[in-house]
Amino acid sequence: MMTENPDNALARIRFVLVEPTLGGNIGAVARAMKTMGLSRLELVAPKQLPDAEALARACGADDLLQHAGIHADLPAAIADCRLVIGTSARRRTLDWETLEPPETARRLLAEAAEGEAALLLGRESSGLTNAELARCQFLVHIPTNPDFSSLNLAAAAQVFAYEIRRCRREGLSEPTGAPSNALSGEPARDLATAQELEGLHAHLADTLRDIGFGDPDSSKKLLLRLRHLFNRARPDRVEINILRGILSAAQGRKSSKRPTPPTD
Repeated sequence: MMTENPDNALARIRFVLVEPTLGGNIGAVARAMKTMGLSRLELVAPKQLPDAEALARACGADDLLQHAGIHADLPAAIADCRLVIGTSARRRTLDWETLEPPETARRLLAEAAEGEAALLLGRESSGLTNAELARCQFLVHIPTNPDFSSLNLAAAAQVFAYEIRRCRREGLSEPTGAPSNALSGEPARDLATAQELEGLHAHLADTLRDIGFGDPDSSKKLLLRLRHLFNRARPDRVEINILRGILSAAQGRKSSKRPTPPTD
């Protein structure tokens, strides 16, 4: 059996900067990533494209800036990801499962062995919105000094990049309490991507409206709780198809492509 090249897993971990304001911060994040062997930098609606200041702060990580993806919105930046973890410095209205950096690194590496994974870093001034965090399976919090918790964007990126490299070098790519499929003898799950989950959530909102179960336009908290439910469950692609087939039936539609539930 061929062993997964660990560098392949690193190449599947992307750092996504959401609406970064300063070009210098983008360059500093690129430097933090490259020093730890990471190369996938994605930018969502940056206030300015990487400029001379970004190149200066990158200190040789120019290739990461040159190949950075530029996206109009967050869904485009994470569409093919099977795991999305969002950074957060404060408590939110609903409880998310919150990790610390070492556990985050283990989860990112474990998932990247099977597919694409993303770490979201928010705006310098306000971080990620609740709507953006609702697209994440987990949140991560860096336990800073509570009397002075302000952490520069690049400094936060360096913490995560270091933990990823440390975990890879020490072979700590399995999340605590979650044995690998390889070790358990079970086949790897083909988890739904962020884009496929968004399709389910849109379909679910339409179905709730069609069957008269509340008004999704005025039931944002209900839809948010449903997002949390599916983020915790982490359905695979077959399960997503089954759920959408059920929703279509509830809407009174007939589809020749509706999947047949497995018999085992």
